[in-house]
Amino acid sequence: MQSYAGIAAQVAAQIRAGRWAPGDRLPTHRALAAEWGVAIATATRVFTELKRLGLVVGEPGRGSFVRDRSIRLVPPEYGPGPDTVYADLSVTQPLSPRRAELLRTALRDLAGAGDLDALLRQQPPGGRPADRGVAAEFLGSRGIDAESDRVFLTAGVQHGLDLVARAALSPGDVVAVDALTYPGFKMLAHAHRLHLAPIPVGPDGPDLDAMEELCLRRRVRAVYTMPTLHNPLGWVLGEQARDRLVRIARANDLMLIEDAAYAFLAEPAPAPLVSRAPERTYWLSSLSKSVAAGLRFGLLVTPPSGKATMTHTLRVHMASPPGLVAAVAVGWLADGTVDALEDAARRSAEEHQRVLRAELHDMDLLAHPRSYFAWLPIDPQQRMDRVAAELSRRGVRICTAEMFATTPHVRHGLRIAVGSPLAELPAALAAVRDALDAVPLG
Repeated sequence: MQSYAGIAAQVAAQIRAGRWAPGDRLPTHRALAAEWGVAIATATRVFTELKRLGLVVGEPGRGSFVRDRSIRLVPPEYGPGPDTVYADLSVTQPLSPRRAELLRTALRDLAGAGDLDALLRQQPPGGRPADRGVAAEFLGSRGIDAESDRVFLTAGVQHGLDLVARAALSPGDVVAVDALTYPGFKMLAHAHRLHLAPIPVGPDGPDLDAMEELCLRRRVRAVYTMPTLHNPLGWVLGEQARDRLVRIARANDLMLIEDAAYAFLAEPAPAPLVSRAPERTYWLSSLSKSVAAGLRFGLLVTPPSGKATMTHTLRVHMASPPGLVAAVAVGWLADGTVDALEDAARRSAEEHQRVLRAELHDMDLLAHPRSYFAWLPIDPQQRMDRVAAELSRRGVRICTAEMFATTPHVRHGLRIAVGSPLAELPAALAAVRDALDAVPLG
């Protein structure tokens, strides 16, 4: 009689070979036991192992289904080889296991609600007034005091940033950014023909002396910043630095664009910039990092002077989130579901960070203890692209510093995302260590 581990290995190979497509229902425990001639208890252990490997997801009362792993496939030019790990250390994902059941419940509740037809109509610019009121109340619980007509519902942070660029910036404007910053803003700046002015950045934040000098040399229009849990360096800007940044902004009439996509992970944290300088700050966040990447729902707070232009921009681009998405998301803001999922995400991220520290304990990592990622500086003589290619051959994706750099000379480093299933993480991190050992200097 075969062992559960041997059967699990063979079923895993069949899943990877495409016998079942993502989302397909797998045979029941009883059917699997009959197919392999084992006890039902052994079949149950097989499914437990498949879940541990991240190949299968179980739904109570419905069965086991093949997990969609398409975002974690290895580029074909690099493999995979016989020692493939199949892990994605390049993408930050929420770490909550409860989302599917919560969504099922939310959709059932919506189905029983009145006036469903309202959700199928075009939503007003920025969302329905009642929904914006719920969002404003939610933000108030986070220390952001904004009237509901300054709170706009968006389809995520990237969408919100695009709206800010359209409503408040013009081609040719200079925007100060960290020397390592969010790649999405780099792409957006290129699309809107904005000039990015890089500010040197260290393990604790940007060099504000350099920012003041920049303002003396150039006409800077805005600052794009992630003061609460920076991507990719993981720092949280301190109170004094925040106050100084606001003083610089006021002295030079700068707009502040505050990206708070990961801020929930760093709670408690210093008060956001929008609470210090509401007259000039555009604040953005979303549920993509705290709840689900596929739930394209975000919040944008504008300065009082910017709300009319933002309303017009949204009206021109018909750019409110779909009614169904807004109904689910706003319901979760109101009933405490988002609070609970964020708390669970913080605990899960902390556990993943502990695994990261244990596996790469002798490396000079920069990371917040409850972050989805860490920054790993590497020797300047070790080419990042060769390390990334070696990792891809081993079945692991990772981000190199080029993706985040806004300077011609790129700091050497890797951003390691730790959103892979916990069971996969040690092997993926071991692959990082092995790849660094395998790629020679020079």
